[in-house]
Amino acid sequence: MPLPIINSIASWVLKQRIHQIELFLKYPNEVQEELLMNLVKSSENTEWGRRYDFTSVRSYHAFQERVPISTYEDLEPMIERTRKGEQNVFWNSQIKWFAKSSGTTNAKSKYIPVSGEALEDCHYKGSKDLLCLYLNNNDDSQLFIGKSLRLGGSRQIYEDNNSFFGDLSAILIENMPMWAEFSSTPSSKTSLMSEWEAKIPAIISEALRENVTSFAGVPSWMLVLLNRVLETTGKENLLEVWPNLEVYFHGGVSFDPYRDQYKKLLPKNSFRYYEIYNASEGFFAIQDLNDSSDLLLMLDYGIFYEFIPMDVFGTPQQYAVRLAEVELYKNYAIVITTNSGLWRYMIGDTVRFTSLSPYRIRVSGRTKHHINVFGEELMVENTDQAIARAAKAFEVEIIDYTVAPVFMEGKEKGAHEWMIEFRNPPHDIDGFSTFLDNALQSLNSDYEAKRYNNMTLNPLILNVARPKLFYDWLKEQDKLGGQHKIPRLSNQRDYLEQLKDMQVRVTN
Repeated sequence: MPLPIINSIASWVLKQRIHQIELFLKYPNEVQEELLMNLVKSSENTEWGRRYDFTSVRSYHAFQERVPISTYEDLEPMIERTRKGEQNVFWNSQIKWFAKSSGTTNAKSKYIPVSGEALEDCHYKGSKDLLCLYLNNNDDSQLFIGKSLRLGGSRQIYEDNNSFFGDLSAILIENMPMWAEFSSTPSSKTSLMSEWEAKIPAIISEALRENVTSFAGVPSWMLVLLNRVLETTGKENLLEVWPNLEVYFHGGVSFDPYRDQYKKLLPKNSFRYYEIYNASEGFFAIQDLNDSSDLLLMLDYGIFYEFIPMDVFGTPQQYAVRLAEVELYKNYAIVITTNSGLWRYMIGDTVRFTSLSPYRIRVSGRTKHHINVFGEELMVENTDQAIARAAKAFEVEIIDYTVAPVFMEGKEKGAHEWMIEFRNPPHDIDGFSTFLDNALQSLNSDYEAKRYNNMTLNPLILNVARPKLFYDWLKEQDKLGGQHKIPRLSNQRDYLEQLKDMQVRVTN
């Protein structure tokens, strides 16, 4: 069958889903309430359901009063029992897949349960909806005349007690439906290679033989791959390598610090960027408009949402609200109840709503990835935007960064200390540092108040990282690969001190 006909058929099939999306856009709170009751009813006879008497839960308020908000540590004993073969503990269908994730905050691994329902009705459904929304907004798309270059994790699947674990991307590839395998490059075998530094040339070797029309992956790691493509081919930009490129589907970290670098690699005004928000625990939100930074919260993926206002998070006054009760532009920690048996589970991310009709969000940071040592409430969203502004003003490119507090000692005031790796460092480091500090003050009034006349905080301290410092740090932590991210902000100095030690140790 000719490729244009395949493209037309695939586009038509995927766009049919738009009618179901319109249903939850019209009745968002009703869809969420019904979903919660279905999750509760399906788990009445599990150990968890019996513990909280799910047979008598008939409303959100009863569910809220009865079931506690939980962390991974709270659920870990039950998850470990399921990993060893027990079933019907916290979910009613068999769970044999576990997404291994340490995130960026803990060295200890987490094993997130992934049910068959979550694979089909959440993760794969999210991938199809991403294409549906993109195609619905771009009628002239020729996406399916070629393939999508995907960049996932770098870990294979491991078996233990008849359960299987690995990176979420590895689990998705292992269970991938035929349509996804057919439309992607590289092959599953190459995608699941465990050695990152051998994997990159293998991906490039396969992808250069294909007509690539889209990319999918984390911006920081995709940038590494795409720069290697140009080094390998000797081309000046990626359109010379793959002339039919039209869209990059990205997620995992903020795109702001990398946007200008991608525009240089892809000098085409009509090229699209579409953001997604997913994690080991589920697929949550998708950009539903061209040229937008807002993400549509997907409400029919088997995930019920609650939100903890960050101004009470971690305090004795902490409380959660459902979707119908959220407010615009307020930072919330996300709490989810899922079709994998995660009940009122805090995933560690923070978001703010930019629209209530429909419900659109922006990811603002991590509950553990902010700095509030001095009452400045600095979020990752603030630092990503500030460093993007500074990079544009000084015409430099940022590879990665992290920030930590400098604690007060005696009469010494505090400060924030940055480690930034530039692709091309600014000629005026002091000027860059001042611009960055001022940009932060313009984005965060609490930081501005603490910086006023150096009342509480001195100007930020900027360290210029040696080339490949962050790459080497990740390698030493055994975290090379497409799913791992640099911890941007921390209330402690652990990450920064490790990086400073490595900078001295290697350069000396």
